[in-house]
Amino acid sequence: ISLAEAVAIVIGILIFAMGLRSSVLIGGILLLTVFGTFIIMKMQGVMLERISLGALIIALGMLVDNAIVVVEGILVKAQKGMSKKEAAISIVKQTMWPLFGATIVAILAFAAIGVSQDSTGEYCRSLFLVLLYSLTLSWILAITLTPLFGVMFLKIEPAKDDDADPYAGKMFQGYKSFLTLCINHRWITIAALIAMLFASVYGFGFVRQSFFPASTRPQLMVHFWMPQGTHINKTEAEIKRLEDELMKQDGIADVAMFIGGGAPRFLLTYSAEEPNDAYAIGLVWMDDPELIDEKIPNFEGFIKDNFPSAQSFVRKFMLGPGDPQKIHVRLRGPEPDTLRILSRELKATLRSDPNVVDMVDDWRQRVPMIRPIVAETQARNAGITRTQIASTLQSAISGQTIGQFREGDKLIPIISRQQESQRSNVQDLRALQIWSPVAGQMIPLSQVVLDLESQSENTIIRRRDRQPTITIMCDPKVGEASTTFARVRPHVEKRYAELEEEMNLTGYTMEWGGEYENSKDAQASLGSKLPLVFLSMIFIVICLFNSLKKPAIIFLTGPLALIGVTVGLLVTGQPFGFMALLGFLSLIGMLIKNAIVLIDEINLQMTFDKDPFDAIVESGLSRLRPVSMAALTTVLGMIPLLPDAFFASMAVTVMFGLGFATVLTLIVIPVLYAAFFKIKQP
Repeated sequence: ISLAEAVAIVIGILIFAMGLRSSVLIGGILLLTVFGTFIIMKMQGVMLERISLGALIIALGMLVDNAIVVVEGILVKAQKGMSKKEAAISIVKQTMWPLFGATIVAILAFAAIGVSQDSTGEYCRSLFLVLLYSLTLSWILAITLTPLFGVMFLKIEPAKDDDADPYAGKMFQGYKSFLTLCINHRWITIAALIAMLFASVYGFGFVRQSFFPASTRPQLMVHFWMPQGTHINKTEAEIKRLEDELMKQDGIADVAMFIGGGAPRFLLTYSAEEPNDAYAIGLVWMDDPELIDEKIPNFEGFIKDNFPSAQSFVRKFMLGPGDPQKIHVRLRGPEPDTLRILSRELKATLRSDPNVVDMVDDWRQRVPMIRPIVAETQARNAGITRTQIASTLQSAISGQTIGQFREGDKLIPIISRQQESQRSNVQDLRALQIWSPVAGQMIPLSQVVLDLESQSENTIIRRRDRQPTITIMCDPKVGEASTTFARVRPHVEKRYAELEEEMNLTGYTMEWGGEYENSKDAQASLGSKLPLVFLSMIFIVICLFNSLKKPAIIFLTGPLALIGVTVGLLVTGQPFGFMALLGFLSLIGMLIKNAIVLIDEINLQMTFDKDPFDAIVESGLSRLRPVSMAALTTVLGMIPLLPDAFFASMAVTVMFGLGFATVLTLIVIPVLYAAFFKIKQP
């Protein structure tokens, strides 16, 4: 629906700005590009899903850009007296390779995510693939079908006066006057831009940071933990009671419970919990997804009131890779008991922040265990080993499989163990009988076991790089995790440094995981590819112009796009997450694409023996409508993405950034060109 709305918006803008025939032609090429992209996606095994469809919406403005340049060129040249066929051939020859280079640059802007090998790259790869297919196809259609259809369907009346100016309109003349003013006062213009850039860098510090937003699925996850060591039958009984109670709640359509481990991985962004008898997860379907945020605190409060022995938290699914809980502290070291102490102290520090909730660690609680104190001498005299003692106790308490019963196609284990009355009291276990090979008969266990001692021990010890590692996990009560993380981080690090000194720790480390680490890793993976991507962009632009100054002009304008991005994110309140970062990279690609075609036009104008100043101004005039139209179609075409939680920050980044980037292309590029080549008005 969003894609159809975006296409309709783009075609509607074209009709308003370029007339019916031109807009129908460009809209037809756009639809062919979209349908052709679907065919290539089918051939390459790229599915239609949120990322791939969103990529098409993002690409719409760039898809019509190539066609707009060709159609605009045909219109202008035909109005100056050329035949439509000559105009079409001329504009294709003139713009084919600049448009190709610009299209490759736009594709390269997304290449870093396309070759990223981490989980974020896996999740977002279709974004790059769809843009690769669609933009390449748009260039092919722009230099083939677009001029053909232009010759066949466009009706163009040559200007009655041979000297008539096709840019005589008020909009063109207003732009010409303003551009002339900016070029004549170039250093003031450049100084103003630098001041705005520094202001935007400062303002960016107030933009909220995020990784991926929560999903808008009408579904919740209820993570439910009984005390570690709870028998799975007890967990099942409690979760059954919870299921019955949840089904009585208003707004719940259905509930599915998975006991003893996580659900099957039915969603790419869901990672199942490891098997654990004390754990269960409930998937709750809501009647109205709009009520999810309102219901979560109610459900959590209800579970805490009615299941006091359990620990639970209710969460939405994530629209991207990540963990259910967003703030993680990892402690590593050789001694599990020391790690427990460190964990307890840091938990206390985290709890001092009122916005920290749902704190757990991945070792869970210690579990009570029964340890036999073996009388070594008596046991040796009786010919009994520790293994035999352990086997006897296990058979009595947990049971021992002695066979299988076949029922249809099922094999049911037959387990032998003591009756409940004989194993409910620990001291009664001393009366158990154990076979003595020396005596040749059964003897009481008490003859070889002095006592049965109750202890507690870790039943879960997780390791990272082969070292015991305990991870503390928690969430913010309200707001972004990055805000709470920034607030608690210095306190936790300070407390750990104090503990390190007090306990004289050696070989222990503390590190941050969760959303902070995931975001850092994703950006590092993306950043490691960016140098090669930008070098490729620079190489292409240098090859196009056989110059160093002109590529320098183009790439100097890139950072200035931050001005519009900062304003947009602050005004809308959207966080700068991973998708916003991708939007910023695409924005750079669009900006470079437009700048390439504009500078190519300046070069062309200068070949006509025009004064360099006039060539710059007239090039700006000739690119005013195509650049403005491409920007307008891209900006308004992204309106359907604004309600989408996943693409909202990217849409805002591109919409506001491209709005300012259009000014950069039409004003700053000519100003920098005049400054670099010292061109003055005659």
